Amino acid sequence: MGDAHRIGVVGLGVISRAYLDTLVGHPAVRITAVADLDASRSAAVAAQLPGVQALSVEELLRSPDVDTVLNLTVPAAHAEIALGAIAHGKHVYGEKPLAAELTEARTVLEAAAKAAVGVGCAPDTVLGTGVQTARAAVEAGAVGRPLFASAVMVTPGHERWHPHPDFYYTAGGGPLLDMGPYYLSSLVHLLGPVRAVIGASSRLRTERVIGSGPRAGERIPVEVDSHVSGVLEHEGGTLTTITTSFDGVATTAAPIEVHGDKGTLMVPDPNNFDGDVRLLELGEREKGWRTLLPSAGYVGAARGVGLLDFVASDGLRAPRASGELALHVLETMTALLRSSAEGRRIELSTSVERPVPVPLTPPPEWR
Repeated sequence: MGDAHRIGVVGLGVISRAYLDTLVGHPAVRITAVADLDASRSAAVAAQLPGVQALSVEELLRSPDVDTVLNLTVPAAHAEIALGAIAHGKHVYGEKPLAAELTEARTVLEAAAKAAVGVGCAPDTVLGTGVQTARAAVEAGAVGRPLFASAVMVTPGHERWHPHPDFYYTAGGGPLLDMGPYYLSSLVHLLGPVRAVIGASSRLRTERVIGSGPRAGERIPVEVDSHVSGVLEHEGGTLTTITTSFDGVATTAAPIEVHGDKGTLMVPDPNNFDGDVRLLELGEREKGWRTLLPSAGYVGAARGVGLLDFVASDGLRAPRASGELALHVLETMTALLRSSAEGRRIELSTSVERPVPVPLTPPPEWR
């Protein structure tokens, strides 16, 4: 088995707790160091984890006791931290998106290839039983030939609950770059990569009001579009309509639906690892929707399972939450925004192999 893979965590904001809950104590990995721009925050986290050092960001990137840097910083810092880790010979696994800009993301992957280190990227929710069971159903022919799909995410905005929501409304933020990775990664798993897009977007408010925490009532500027819609042309010919919005109150639409000539599949929220996958087959309307039993995916998974999958791949296979997939998803999103700005259809320059499916894997085998 060898020694546990050593992880250094950079960025100790809200999402870090979910990762630490999964990774701390796992036999395959060991958290060795943490770092944050707020030194008191890293000191507090390290104090709760025996054997973990609280370091500065630069010290962690240089540390010989770190094999992979878990990059949980804000999107605008993703590329900088990733490149710093790669420069010191570290593997990198980061929160989504891979970078705030496509050129930065390409630079990260190019640098990693030259340094012979790996790059992985969230979201890993798509590796749970929800999306993976849906993928298994599509591949088994449950809907027949997939013809079109829809993906819908509507929320009034994260400033209502997040105490420091500024980054959601600056470069690298917005509903598409923030939540789109969950939906687009799922769609690549389900239907394959995207070859072209057409987009439209809007920004109806110039500022938002923080709704919780010590800054409640403070107004913050909106520098990105807060509603994005579009059409994705998948390489296999399927069309997907997508809507991501921080401007609505709610929606009754299923997060993702896949429509084929023999049935329609409802896919659960890709921001979660599980959820019911429901199928309505042609000619079975009176019987109604049928809930499929979980047949694939990491059972009971949580944030960080993608990093465990990344470590387990160990050069033997491509990580399922790979940098290449994240790059393709990022180009799809930025192309939608470009299409909106330029008023034209845009063909993508990247593609990606669909990740290897996840067989039904109970907790004892991955925890």
